[in-house]
Amino acid sequence: MVVRGRVQGVGFRAFVADAASSLGITGFVRNVEHGGEVEVVAHGDASILDRLVDELRSGPPGAHVTEITTQRMESATTYDSFSIRY
Repeated sequence: MVVRGRVQGVGFRAFVADAASSLGITGFVRNVEHGGEVEVVAHGDASILDRLVDELRSGPPGAHVTEITTQRMESATTYDSFSIRY
């Protein structure tokens, strides 16, 4: 997923990590270098991933999400937990 809007400098990555962990989703979240975007790589059941997308639409206080782009794909990479990458 790529989340666009005011999503950097507002605790958005921590918000994503908490939401994903509470849903049992593994993967990671990181800021995109040019700003205004956060990338989320998430592994889990489709219905649970849909719930995560719903959570991300609101975000933490101070965030303003304008767009979420999702792409579903098969991946050979597995993750043990959900982490924040810097």
